[in-house]
Amino acid sequence: MSSKPQMSIGMNILGFGSHSAAWRVGEVPANAYLDAEYYCNIARISERGTLDAIFLADGPALGGDVAQHPAGRLEPTVLLTAVALATQRIGVIATASSTYNDPFNLARRFSSLDHISGGRAAWNVVTNAGDAAAQNFGLAGAPLHVDRYARADEFIDITLKLWDSWEDDAIIGDAVSGRFADPAKVHTPNFVGEHFSVKGPLNLPRSPQGRPVLVQAGSSEGGKALGSRYADAIFTTQTTLEDGQGFYQEMKHRARQWGRDPAHLKIMPGLSTVIGSTEAEAHARFDRLNDFHGEEGLLYQVAARVGLSVAELDPDAPLPWDKIGPVASFERGSHGFLEAQLNLARRENLSIRQLSRRILVGHRLLVGTAEQVADTLEHWFLAGAADGFNIMPDMFPSGVEIFVDEVVPLLRQRGVFRHEYSGHTLRDHLGLPYPASQYAHSA
Repeated sequence: MSSKPQMSIGMNILGFGSHSAAWRVGEVPANAYLDAEYYCNIARISERGTLDAIFLADGPALGGDVAQHPAGRLEPTVLLTAVALATQRIGVIATASSTYNDPFNLARRFSSLDHISGGRAAWNVVTNAGDAAAQNFGLAGAPLHVDRYARADEFIDITLKLWDSWEDDAIIGDAVSGRFADPAKVHTPNFVGEHFSVKGPLNLPRSPQGRPVLVQAGSSEGGKALGSRYADAIFTTQTTLEDGQGFYQEMKHRARQWGRDPAHLKIMPGLSTVIGSTEAEAHARFDRLNDFHGEEGLLYQVAARVGLSVAELDPDAPLPWDKIGPVASFERGSHGFLEAQLNLARRENLSIRQLSRRILVGHRLLVGTAEQVADTLEHWFLAGAADGFNIMPDMFPSGVEIFVDEVVPLLRQRGVFRHEYSGHTLRDHLGLPYPASQYAHSA
């Protein structure tokens, strides 16, 4: 085994790939995203590469242009139950909103997934900024950013209490005496807060990894406060090494201020990849995907991200900074994604046309060879900008196959990524300790 620290790697399954035109290439049928086997195949390939986990984004609303793109998503915890049964070691991370769920049902759902998967489940907490989701739950529009995060804080607090409500040794299981469990080791949280009142306990014993791994994916001020306090891993959006190092140091410092061991908070930036055997091949692959959008389509994506119209943009000029307000003023969309894109454009003085080819789904983009991808992952990892990465290939399944077969061996050769799994749970993969129940020493 290498004496070097080992990075973590997740595989983010974004529909047909991180490029929105991936479905048009036709690697799989246009309805493949509704087939559980499609995801199971990607998970098995990822598991062959000993990746830590697969990750599913989600939102409780129909998003995108139904006329031009495959729309809708299978519910992540239901889908990942099927994936867990089709795999043996890889973690399964499902996204669920703290704004449009209730703590007891969600705690039970993820605890069930952790039991069924043998300790490989994680909850990615999101707060959902868009109005479309709010209107599916009886609201006129999305709650304010500060209110969403206040609710999320309380939501996570009670969820952790529910997951911990059974102590590890609460079950006795003595068939001879007829004594199944020790009631003194099953605790009732009796939680009453501003947003929730939940008695408990959870109607499930503690799950195999103590409690599911908690992941958080927000880089706004509210997101950073929430993640540093509760999360085991943070999926983040930095697009430059300097920003990545700054975020990494800030989050480790914040975790320490909460009395946590900073090593137990894993920082995992996203990376979109377009990989070829040569740089020219990679750029040809990228150009093929971009051609489905056309120049106007690429510019529209930039305009939509920064809240302007295409008519307000000169493709060969920088962003019109005087027309873009402070990130905190944006009520729709992710503050973290927007800030990462604006920082990239500023640092490299990119024209709008150049920016349109540097960002996919809000994350850093690398178009190049397997060696170049391995180089950037190793560099960020050893330079203190990341504990690991959330990989978003341009297309599935070819993108994950190329990453596993060509990038992973290079990382192993360099001693920064595992050759085999050393444990069975997602906590094992991430190098996280087993958490004691917060009620374990209650009398």
